[in-house]
Amino acid sequence: MARTDAIAQRDVPTTSRQVEPLTEIERKILDFMVQYLRSNTYQPSIREIGERFGIKSTKTVSEHLQALADKGCLERDPSRSRGVKILGVDLSADTVAVPCFSHMPEAGAGRKADMHVSIDRRFGSQNDSFIVRAAPGDLAVLGVAEGDFVLVSPAAIEDVEDGSLIAAEVGDTSAFHRVTRNGKGIYLEALQPGGSITLVEDANALRIIGRVTGFYRRMDEVGAVNLTQH
Repeated sequence: MARTDAIAQRDVPTTSRQVEPLTEIERKILDFMVQYLRSNTYQPSIREIGERFGIKSTKTVSEHLQALADKGCLERDPSRSRGVKILGVDLSADTVAVPCFSHMPEAGAGRKADMHVSIDRRFGSQNDSFIVRAAPGDLAVLGVAEGDFVLVSPAAIEDVEDGSLIAAEVGDTSAFHRVTRNGKGIYLEALQPGGSITLVEDANALRIIGRVTGFYRRMDEVGAVNLTQH
């Protein structure tokens, strides 16, 4: 699988303090503000943010913006209309923020990301794409090491070709598999050394999380991958 350096360069938060993860609504507001700024060259008003998310109270919107400021994502100037500056975000229209998880999220579950990573829009433009850090042995037969960034994009099993790599739930476990088919059903080959092969006779019973579309490996401890948690 081709490797890419598509993860965009951003500032890295200092390690001297813990950055509290964003709530789902905070992440959505921040993403909306970034996309709005890219399109209009100025920030949306508090009222426009409220209208976008169905929040009637401007006070509630202001509280969400203050929470983003407290978490280091924004600078606010209350003396100015639209007086908000987004911090540490690549405002290039060629990138998109993708949620990143330390563990595989469950299929269909509400996903609270550990952080978000900016990647080239060509690699993560599908809604609900996400990155997961590879656990020991997850994709070892492909040379993917622990901690590598694995990009997963949404896919239905009928759209997955033979030989594709998917993340799926088998029993109580979420894991990566290679897909093959024959007349009996769908075979899922585990990608750990000595991994087993599972036959799924009923495709409707398969809970697919997504298709693996790429991965990125950090080659040193300092700056090969520049990430901004936001």
